[in-house]
Amino acid sequence: MKHGRWIGLTGLLAVVLLLAGCGGGSEAQAPAAEAASAVSALDVSYEGALAQRNQLALGSLRLEETDQPLTEAQAEDLVLLWQTLRGTMGSGSAAEAEVDALLAQIEEAMSDGQLAAIAAMRLTQDDLQAWAQSQGLSIQGSGLASGEHGSGRDLSEDERATRQAERGITGGSGSGTSGALIDAVIALLQAK
Repeated sequence: MKHGRWIGLTGLLAVVLLLAGCGGGSEAQAPAAEAASAVSALDVSYEGALAQRNQLALGSLRLEETDQPLTEAQAEDLVLLWQTLRGTMGSGSAAEAEVDALLAQIEEAMSDGQLAAIAAMRLTQDDLQAWAQSQGLSIQGSGLASGEHGSGRDLSEDERATRQAERGITGGSGSGTSGALIDAVIALLQAK
């Protein structure tokens, strides 16, 4: 990665983290969150639409099957952003404005054509579930369970956490699939 780009990305992330940490109540963070969400090229209003984060992640994986895959140069920029986003998921203290800013930076690092291709995919919860099942995971009501050990409904919270840790999945209920999805994107980017 070019030295100037690294400094620019690192500096920008530091400012975002500093601002998120210094922010007052939700009123102080709302304008920044609205600004970051307003610039998204992805529609989240259709029935069953995935959240912006999951559309970007699953769409990035699916771009590999198109004539617009992520490039090596993009991977250098995107891997740090996705790793930072992944880190916010485990912290539990990430401000919405921080996450929105990271998502906006991810979109900015992608081409208009790539974003249009992801938007045209109109990714839904069914698409996410199909991806999870292809990875040996299954989405169960309130979280993630391993497809190979039954439904997971009869597990205690400790047993479920142990199973998720064994698979390298972190985060609370419902975040396991998103975490696994982001981990897959990071692996893809690191392989470029």
